[in-house]
Amino acid sequence: MVWSAGDWNLFSRYAERNSAEFLERLDVGAGTRVLDVACGSGALCMMAARAGADVTGIDFNAANIEAARARARVLGLKVRFDQGDAEALPYPDGGFDLVTSVFGAMFAPRPEIVAAELLRVCRSGGTIAMGNWTPQGFIGKMFKLFGRFVPPPALMPPPVLWGDEETVRQRLGSGVSSLRMERVNFMLDFPMPPAEVVEFFRQYYGPTTIAFQALEAEDQQKLRSEAEQLWSEHNLATHGGTLVRGEYLFVNATRD
Repeated sequence: MVWSAGDWNLFSRYAERNSAEFLERLDVGAGTRVLDVACGSGALCMMAARAGADVTGIDFNAANIEAARARARVLGLKVRFDQGDAEALPYPDGGFDLVTSVFGAMFAPRPEIVAAELLRVCRSGGTIAMGNWTPQGFIGKMFKLFGRFVPPPALMPPPVLWGDEETVRQRLGSGVSSLRMERVNFMLDFPMPPAEVVEFFRQYYGPTTIAFQALEAEDQQKLRSEAEQLWSEHNLATHGGTLVRGEYLFVNATRD
């Protein structure tokens, strides 16, 4: 399983500032019933809980859920974490005021089923909010690069289609009364040079870990070289680190 490789709990610590900015775009307060789908190790859940929300997080990866539960205990936060599938959410119809997914549900293999589930568990008048990498953004380019070396499953639609406005309209449109979308920059900020960032992804970011493992040594080196070049070409940092703009589509839909 792709997301069981690497270490998402460690990797996700570099994304927490962006998770906070995502949450600030939403109306989350005391008593808001929040469900975070494909919650990873729970960073967004913790932030919503601090705001007084009644929070549930669900993720397919058992290791992520255990890490999230442990972190919530350390922080003294009351958050429910469940292991489960974005394509079969184990919750009642209309059970949440706000349903979120940041770079998570977009990777489920059957997007139409995911869209139906996100709509089902959100109450009428509630909000579905997603952060989805765009095909044109940096992460979309990185996925395209890796796809040249390790072709994705033939029957699975590209995850970055969730970052295409027209595709989102088709998937959510019939179940929502309003749909607002905005392209936002997610700052990929690492305190090491591009070559070390590529190695960091290889060790800790599941899809990258699996891709490298699938290749022979010669192709691994070719992929590493091209990935380092991609990061270097987009690097905005000037003092030895790596800072890259990773565009995503912010989706804010009101359930019909």
